[in-house]
Amino acid sequence: MDLLSALSLGELALSFSRVPLFPVFDLSYFIVSILYLKYEPAVELSRRHPMASWLCAMLHCFGSYILADLLLGEPLIDCFGNNSSILLASAVWYLVFFCPLDLFYKCVCFLPVKLIFVAMKEVVRVRKIAVGIHHAHHHYHHGWFVMIATGWVKGSGVALMSNFEQLLRGVWKPETNEILHMSFPTKASLYGAVLFTLQQTRWLPLSKASLIFVFTLFMVSCKVFLTATHSHSSPFDVLEGYVCPVLFGMAWGGDHHHDNHGGSLSGGGPSSAHSALPTKSKEELSEGSRKKKTKKTD
Repeated sequence: MDLLSALSLGELALSFSRVPLFPVFDLSYFIVSILYLKYEPAVELSRRHPMASWLCAMLHCFGSYILADLLLGEPLIDCFGNNSSILLASAVWYLVFFCPLDLFYKCVCFLPVKLIFVAMKEVVRVRKIAVGIHHAHHHYHHGWFVMIATGWVKGSGVALMSNFEQLLRGVWKPETNEILHMSFPTKASLYGAVLFTLQQTRWLPLSKASLIFVFTLFMVSCKVFLTATHSHSSPFDVLEGYVCPVLFGMAWGGDHHHDNHGGSLSGGGPSSAHSALPTKSKEELSEGSRKKKTKKTD
């Protein structure tokens, strides 16, 4: 009891906000980010085109920094100035794709170990949102939307630039745009950016350390639970189911949800098969009619 009374929540939150992220937390962030790339059809790419695979891995690890620099008009290559982070991410990329017998991949994919890495990644995500908004506040003191946008891309920049990353792998799937089908991390980063912006502009009567601590607990709990249960749903679905029909007339992204790193949309259901048949038949009919017209003119 004496220990609990001596250690207040504010002091715990302040100590937590000062925990350095490099190298342990950053290592976990790199591992989970490159694991999502491993789930994509990128293994063959890594063998045939290792440079393209490495660039994709760097986008997964540093895409949020690139987008934030783009929004604030800063050099996009700034994130590659940290040699230690680049070397650490490159080492993780090499071990995930080229370790003999896939030993490293099998070890980090073991569910209890993976859950630890996922939890530590969310710690980094929340800290990046807070730092991004603080950085944007120096450039735009009253630019709420700039601060929200910067914090959002800091938390989910990898997902927001997923289509560009797909182009590096020779894939173009505009239907998987993250703006059209927001996953839980993207939505949570947006809501978190709003909260941290309110705190930065002193509209939220809460210290930044306490907000980081509380929001990190929320993100870690939700993401670990979703990963452990292999679920692609979102804790915001229930709230959005009530609010969005009132505000917008329909649910926000109510058609389907998917994890932004867990793979692309399958599109192999019965409805997609039925929708593909009429398109194919129209193409065949138009091709046949075109041939008939050419025969008549000949």
